[in-house]
Amino acid sequence: MLAMKRIREETEVVRNNLKNRHHPADVDAILALDHTRRELLAEVEQWKKERNDATKIIAQKKRNGEDAAAEIAAMKEKSDAIAAHDARLREVEAELAAAVLEIPNVTAPDVPVGADENDNIEVRRYGTPREFDFPVQAHWDIGAKLGILDPETAAKVTGARFHFYKGLGARLERAVYNFMLDLHTEEFGFTEIIPPYIINEASMIGTGQLPKFAEDMFKLEGLPYYLTPTAEVPLTNYYREEIIPGDELPQRFCAFTPCFRAEAGSAGRDTRGLIRQHQFHKVEMVKFTKPEESYAELESMTAEAEEILKRLEIPYRVIVLCTGDIGFSAAKTYDIEVWMPAQNTYREISSCSNCEDFQARRADIKFRRTPKDKPEYVHTLNGSGLAVGRTVAAILENCQQADGSVRIPKVLQPYMGGREVIPAPAE
Repeated sequence: MLAMKRIREETEVVRNNLKNRHHPADVDAILALDHTRRELLAEVEQWKKERNDATKIIAQKKRNGEDAAAEIAAMKEKSDAIAAHDARLREVEAELAAAVLEIPNVTAPDVPVGADENDNIEVRRYGTPREFDFPVQAHWDIGAKLGILDPETAAKVTGARFHFYKGLGARLERAVYNFMLDLHTEEFGFTEIIPPYIINEASMIGTGQLPKFAEDMFKLEGLPYYLTPTAEVPLTNYYREEIIPGDELPQRFCAFTPCFRAEAGSAGRDTRGLIRQHQFHKVEMVKFTKPEESYAELESMTAEAEEILKRLEIPYRVIVLCTGDIGFSAAKTYDIEVWMPAQNTYREISSCSNCEDFQARRADIKFRRTPKDKPEYVHTLNGSGLAVGRTVAAILENCQQADGSVRIPKVLQPYMGGREVIPAPAE
């Protein structure tokens, strides 16, 4: 959430940011509401002062045995006017608060201006895509032939965009997220969390999923709860409405969770395979930092996500998102895209974002540099480390072999009971 003071004082910055993001929020309407709110507040405060002065006069007249009926009638009239103004003030404040929640974060100065994903800028690449001497298969075909992925039965049990993982497919999924968690906690200094998978509305508002993205959430019928779309939500809200001691920053959390998304805006896209599911697994990273440290932490978070793919020996590239493609809450985002040989392209497997104080203002998360200092808003960061299903898909495609088997990356073999390969089915 942007501070109203910033919207007033940096109006052109906010207006230009909305233009670059292609976002329809009306800054002039928000400023008009803010002007009305301040006018009402000034009038109410003045009237309350006049009422207090009248109360003193009435008390003095009563002590003197004088008639105070006229003053009492005037004070009642003033009290009625104050009550009406207070009610109008609450309405305006609620309308203003709702409007401000719809404004996206202001992007960092070095974020490229662009219309959509085609204007994102590549930062670096790692690895060389493998050249195959046999026809490359898509991961959904590999999974079906190996008998480790079963979307058809999942469609019968639930519906489209769900999967059963079977046998070594389930073992591979488990191996991937255990490897990721061990790397984050044992080498990168993250504290592992197992959060709730059901989230309340205040938490969803805190990280920016609500109100803008309500149609993409799964809400529990008749209850004020949502299935978590990403562990970013419960992890970031861990410190909601709290003040963190400055000497405890930065805080680094990671969590493995299922994630649930309606994918309302993706009709017809990635209908096959593991790229875009209604339910999927992800290991998430969240950091709480002092403002001056957040961009260094963004670089380290991105490097930590990259290291997973390096150890899996899978090619990838890193891009910085432009203003037309960056997420609502982010000030700057790096996407890591993994090479998918069957599609002959790179596909997103992680987004690492610095939200600066945008989420902290929404969730009221602050820190004190010393016990005597005034509280300041923390900066929050989040990143996928990584999306598990997409990692499995990348392994199946990049590590497929001519005989139909799949080579298991060396770092995962200890998690797979020492297996070096998922064997092709016997003819």
